[in-house]
Amino acid sequence: DMHSHFIPGIDDGAKDMDDALNLLRSMQEFGYKKIITTPHVMSDGFRNTPEIVLGGLEKLRTAAREAGITLELEAAAEYYYDSDLEKKLKNGPLIFGQKYLLFEVSYMYPPDGIETFIFNAQVEGYKLILAHPERYPFWAEDFSYYEKLKDKSVLFQLNINSLTGHYSEATKKTAERMIDAGMIEFLGSDCHHTGHINLMQHARKEKYLHKLLESGKLRNNEL
Repeated sequence: DMHSHFIPGIDDGAKDMDDALNLLRSMQEFGYKKIITTPHVMSDGFRNTPEIVLGGLEKLRTAAREAGITLELEAAAEYYYDSDLEKKLKNGPLIFGQKYLLFEVSYMYPPDGIETFIFNAQVEGYKLILAHPERYPFWAEDFSYYEKLKDKSVLFQLNINSLTGHYSEATKKTAERMIDAGMIEFLGSDCHHTGHINLMQHARKEKYLHKLLESGKLRNNEL
């Protein structure tokens, strides 16, 4: 899994270490072998730095090991597209694999300057992964913009629970349309709490999850 919020107390994910360990146990029971957890980084919210995230990761690894959890644990970050993000890219952001960087945008309105950001980040050598593109209603209403992002080599990460209708039925339909179009390269839990774990149980029965898993498009194993 390459999108989750398991480091306790630093964003809106796991509240404390016991909470985090319970979530990790559930992920292990699902059959996951490796977790790359991705705390939020945003200027006006969770002002996490690489030092905060990696320090939290070490504490989580220690607690997990003592609890008998055998998952391989790594960390990156989910970066919010804001005025400070390009500066963060210059200062060494948290990435995974071959310079993959996970980012999200506002759910409320189309982001200004996103195409310039994409170009500049790619010039710096980053491979951009857009978190849960199916959840942005302004692009879902203009599906051709997704195609434009794909033409710019932006990779897409789908949330598993989008396929349950958890976020909305419209989000589910957008997710299914993206899978049909072969647009999804990464699959993530975006797990924050036990409610998401319970939804993942239901998602396992969704035919579109199996269609995606069998598509040959997923690149999670590169991370």
